[in-house]
Amino acid sequence: MGILGANGSGKTTLLKIMAGVLRPDGGRFLWQGEDLLRSAARRAEAVAYVPQGTPLIEELSARDNLRLWYSPEALECSLDSGVLRQLGVDEFLKTTASRLSGGMRKRLSIGCALARDPAILLLDEPTAALDLVCKERILRCFEDFRQAGGLLVMVSHDPWELEMCDDWRLLRGGLLESYTYTGERRALIRDLEQV
Repeated sequence: MGILGANGSGKTTLLKIMAGVLRPDGGRFLWQGEDLLRSAARRAEAVAYVPQGTPLIEELSARDNLRLWYSPEALECSLDSGVLRQLGVDEFLKTTASRLSGGMRKRLSIGCALARDPAILLLDEPTAALDLVCKERILRCFEDFRQAGGLLVMVSHDPWELEMCDDWRLLRGGLLESYTYTGERRALIRDLEQV
């Protein structure tokens, strides 16, 4: 699902609520008949969140940041033939987070989020300001996640990301409205200006 909206419409706030970072005033987040806003333990099992920024521990290496999320066996398996290999995280394991490029930081953050095999991945503009090679690598990872049965909920205005979605919502006045994204940039701009 792609979530669209004008700047300041509350898209990031919505994801933070769904991730449990912010407390909601009301509403529900239903997954398999259970309200994940009422069950922090179930939400932690089912949901992973990749914010716009990269929440890494700056003085730790990429490998040490990963060790916070992965068991030793799972880490080595993922680096050898899993999502971390796909994202290319194995290429910069010894580098401290503070010295990583924006694309490396984003790939590492996504790798950390996928450590516990979530069913739902919340993404806040996941490939904004990244080069085309990095963007393609990340979007391929998301497509594999989706093909394996995972759900992606992403805030985006990037045409590449929006084309991955099969459902779109427009956030206006605190409400998510169904939206049909046709790939027409001018139509999207016009609709966003009406928000």
